[in-house]
Amino acid sequence: MELEVILFRCLVSLVIGLVIGLERSFHGRAAGMRTHILVCLGATVTAMTGIFCTNSFGGDAMRLSAQVISGVGFLGAGMIVLKNDNVITGLTTAAGVWATATLGIAVGYGFYYGAGIATFLFFIALTLFAKMERRKKNTEVIYVEIGDMNKVNKLITEINTELPATHTIRIQAPKSGCSGHIGIELVMDRRKHIPLEKLLEKEDVIFAIEV
Repeated sequence: MELEVILFRCLVSLVIGLVIGLERSFHGRAAGMRTHILVCLGATVTAMTGIFCTNSFGGDAMRLSAQVISGVGFLGAGMIVLKNDNVITGLTTAAGVWATATLGIAVGYGFYYGAGIATFLFFIALTLFAKMERRKKNTEVIYVEIGDMNKVNKLITEINTELPATHTIRIQAPKSGCSGHIGIELVMDRRKHIPLEKLLEKEDVIFAIEV
């Protein structure tokens, strides 16, 4: 395999991992941009290694790639979390990592059209369809960013007194990337929620958005 082909395929897989990972990173998921890039690049290199070994020594070029499909499943399993209120999160991220690996394999074998079309459709599924799916759910998710991480406990205490017992609070890295800030995700019943305006009135709250 020529050096130009190897470089091109690696760059394509990097872009694919970047596109999918950015969307996940924007929503504060555990597997973000770097994770998706590494998975896609790793799958691409595995596929190219399979081609190299077949051309050099013979055998089945798909054998190595088959192990990637099953191996990434273990990585995805670690992203699925069961909350205290029996709410399961991380399924979409786990599926996205697995799908990114399949795209990397496709690029590694030179199936550019298939990988490109699938990447576009995956991105549509993660963005457009996600909005449609959230409208049908009885819960809503609100992201709140605080300017002082020392005030997190105070804000959580206030929220706990204003929301029903069925809500979930998750602490995460700030989406703004500002040092000293902290992010909080609130998952609550749509019928019993805190208006964004009320959250913005609280001390040290920088901004609040529905995600």
